[in-house]
Amino acid sequence: MNGAESLVSTLLAGGIDTCFANPGTSEMHFVAALDRIPGMRCVLGLFEGVVSGAADGYARMTGKPAATLFHCGPGLANALANLHNARRASTPIVNIVGDQATYHRPLDAPLTADTEGWARGVSGFVRTASSAATVGRDAAVAIQAARTAPGQIATLILPADTAWTEGGVIGAALPVPARPQADPHAIAAAAAVLRRREPTVLLLGGDALNAAGLEAAHRIAAATGAKLLAMGSNARIARGQGRVAIDRIPYPVDHAVAAMANFRHVILVGGRSPVIFFAYPNKPGTPLAPGAEIHVLTRPEQDPHDALSRLAETLGAPPAKVPDAGPRPDSARGALSPEAVARTLAALMPEGAVIADESVTYGRGFFPNTVAAAPHEWLQVMGGAIGGGPPMATGAAIGAPGRRVINTQADGSAMYTLQALWTQAREKLDVTTVIFANRKYQILLGELANVGANPGRTALDMLDIGHPDLDWVGLARGMGVEGARADSCEGFADLLAASLRRPGPFLIELAV
Repeated sequence: MNGAESLVSTLLAGGIDTCFANPGTSEMHFVAALDRIPGMRCVLGLFEGVVSGAADGYARMTGKPAATLFHCGPGLANALANLHNARRASTPIVNIVGDQATYHRPLDAPLTADTEGWARGVSGFVRTASSAATVGRDAAVAIQAARTAPGQIATLILPADTAWTEGGVIGAALPVPARPQADPHAIAAAAAVLRRREPTVLLLGGDALNAAGLEAAHRIAAATGAKLLAMGSNARIARGQGRVAIDRIPYPVDHAVAAMANFRHVILVGGRSPVIFFAYPNKPGTPLAPGAEIHVLTRPEQDPHDALSRLAETLGAPPAKVPDAGPRPDSARGALSPEAVARTLAALMPEGAVIADESVTYGRGFFPNTVAAAPHEWLQVMGGAIGGGPPMATGAAIGAPGRRVINTQADGSAMYTLQALWTQAREKLDVTTVIFANRKYQILLGELANVGANPGRTALDMLDIGHPDLDWVGLARGMGVEGARADSCEGFADLLAASLRRPGPFLIELAV
């Protein structure tokens, strides 16, 4: 058994059976081992940013890590933006990065790079294998690190000779540390704050936003009068009829400040203290009101469900009925608008749908206008690095077979990872991509005003992605995905409904 074979066997023994890959020469022995050792599903991405983003979406839906395979330091570098997004989402991933053979590295061949240095910025664990005999053990530790709450990225760098040399040993799966529970003092302190009935918000993040977490938080809010709110960006939120509806902190700084202005106390449940995305002249860096007190119920690595249940019991909060979201809306008619698109999504998305949202400016109204949709999950790009939507949708579809994934997607961001459509076609994934084609970086037009800039023609041209216009239907077909264009709500509804009835991927370009 060589080192590569021991690596594949160790991954399988550790519960990792899916690998998103874009390999090169240094990884050929790993690729060959996949033929000899059955059990690993291998998904090819034509760009490393698709590979890393798909691993992110997959783990969000399955709750377990996938492996990725990258070619040397530059391949990892191409993946960094979506690894950054995954790190912010606390997504478990095990990266396998090929490298120069140990004896070849001192010669400084062209692909030699500071691979460890690049990996550290997005990884909670980094190790370079030193020999074929250690590869299996190193991989087992990497899997354990990735699975440790709340989830993190583990990167194993594999010099080529550690892969091809005989003497590999399969690493036994290591125990995953139990998730820590909240300190009893944190429970007591939160209960004391809530009993005071001063304006208080329970600010939820992470696993507190699944259906069980939301119900427990709603029980507390109903008994105390506290408000529930989610962080601005979240890895996964359970939504739709029968689930507790929750708003998010808005993105625009003035709106975020207004949303938090009345709260005297902020109780953090699985999240971090909120900040504004960027610094703006004469604007605050946090949306919290001056003098607001922050109380930590659970840190991201701690179990929010246990803490919320204990807090509810401490307060003597009775079970609370989930408020009725009302009937599902009918599809909108007439001209396209953010509100009309959201209504149509809410009317037509099937039960169990997964929304991979990178709609950016156009989609800011989607969230409140889809609250009465069928039960679904909502995924967001967590780290602000654009181009996360199409790969995230790809991985989510692999991680949740049988569920329709709808990628609500800004056109400018989609160009960063267009290649995800090819993987969707190759894997026959049930993904509907809805492109909002406004042919500009609309969000940056707003940011020009926010930072106080005075743009002229040159600046405005830098934010215009028309001239020539992108042909999204043509681009999709070039990647093997059928597509069509609509310029009205009726046309959008017809195309969306048709895409949901058929297997495989489909792209809808909305001229907005």
